[in-house]
Amino acid sequence: QIARCVSRNSFPPPNITWHKNGEQLHAQENQVTMPSTLTRESSGLYTLSSTLYAPVTRQDRHSRYRCTVHYWLRGQRRALDSQEVKVNIFYPTEHLKLQVMPSSTLVKEGDNVTLVCEADGNPQPVFSFFKKNLNEWQDLTALAEPDSGVLRLQDVNKNSNGTYRCQSLDLDDLSQKEEDVDLVVNYIEGVHVKMEPSSTLREGDSVKLSCDAHSPVGLKYQWRDDTGKELGDGNQLILSNLTFETSNTLSCKVMAPSVPGLEQSKKVSLAVEGKPRIVAISSPLYVRQDQVVNLTCKAIAFPRPTVQWSINGTAHEYVDKRHIASNLTVRVSHDLLQAGAMCRVSNRLGVSEKHIQLLVDQKSTAESQGVIIVAIIVAILVVAVLGAVIYFLHKKGKIPCGRAGKQDITKPEARKDKIVVEVKSDKLSEEAGLLQGANGERRAAADQVGQSDGHRP
Repeated sequence: QIARCVSRNSFPPPNITWHKNGEQLHAQENQVTMPSTLTRESSGLYTLSSTLYAPVTRQDRHSRYRCTVHYWLRGQRRALDSQEVKVNIFYPTEHLKLQVMPSSTLVKEGDNVTLVCEADGNPQPVFSFFKKNLNEWQDLTALAEPDSGVLRLQDVNKNSNGTYRCQSLDLDDLSQKEEDVDLVVNYIEGVHVKMEPSSTLREGDSVKLSCDAHSPVGLKYQWRDDTGKELGDGNQLILSNLTFETSNTLSCKVMAPSVPGLEQSKKVSLAVEGKPRIVAISSPLYVRQDQVVNLTCKAIAFPRPTVQWSINGTAHEYVDKRHIASNLTVRVSHDLLQAGAMCRVSNRLGVSEKHIQLLVDQKSTAESQGVIIVAIIVAILVVAVLGAVIYFLHKKGKIPCGRAGKQDITKPEARKDKIVVEVKSDKLSEEAGLLQGANGERRAAADQVGQSDGHRP
């Protein structure tokens, strides 16, 4: 039985036809039968049911079936289609497929690999997984996802290489199918860097580096320094005329071009030894006595050197890989101006020295002398202007002279005004030079005026 189709409440009685994948089926063809039952209800309307019977095979697993009801309405013949149905067909497994995801040719160490087993039977059979170890098969079914035909391998390595098997079991007829697949895990191992000569390297020497590794696929070699700068390709690298500046850490990068992302690196250290070399020092300094200055001495060497100064001061050292810098804080003295300072850098391979000269800052001295001269000139000008002002006021009569001047300053304001008025008298001016004191001396006009004023009512 494929399906049953029912039409209700029709008049006159309808007719039912069956279709498979859009084509009409006919009774007695290919063992197809379509028995139907017509029932007249109490209402006078008809109910028609039809059942489709047909043999099915594996090829019918995707087939779709529907029924069509043909009826009369207002003198016209019409048709109504049902929904399509799909028949669930049971059949045993004929083909089994086992594949590696991602593709086995691209699997590398550290990847996660999925083995997928697919069967064309319905229902799906029971799956089991095995891995071949020498002449035995290791059961991996416990690692597989239940009832899914999926086995996941995490973080594979070269030990994961080998043949894997998927086995299916149909519970209906207990038939079995098997399928094998080879898993190839691409890897790089045994990366090794050899240095010739292997003895201690000195400045000016040459060195040959060789890089080797093992892999089931073709390899490419690349050399880089510790900054990531590419130095060359190939499994050998020759460096000539080594210096302290030569990178002390090199790496050999091994790659598999056919397997994207498969690579490994190996580092090697180069220790280039030599006596110190002073690479920077303070230029001649223009200073003043008692000034506090900073003197700098920078050098490069290996083994690490020591820095000494010929003068006393506060020193601070800074080390960066092969470089060393010393900063000396010192107060300028007469002896320092005369002799300067000496920076001495030494290690067990040698000594390097350089002299720092300190010069008197003539510009600052000249500026100081100029300031003094300007100050003297300004003082002279101030005195000259002050003298001119005093002389001008004296000529105008604003500043009285002698004793009369002293008395005039101590008198009240009103008396000063009267004195001024009296002094302007022509008669008094004529008499001023003739008056004499009691002791026979000539008296000042101002004194005379003062006495006369004292006797005024």
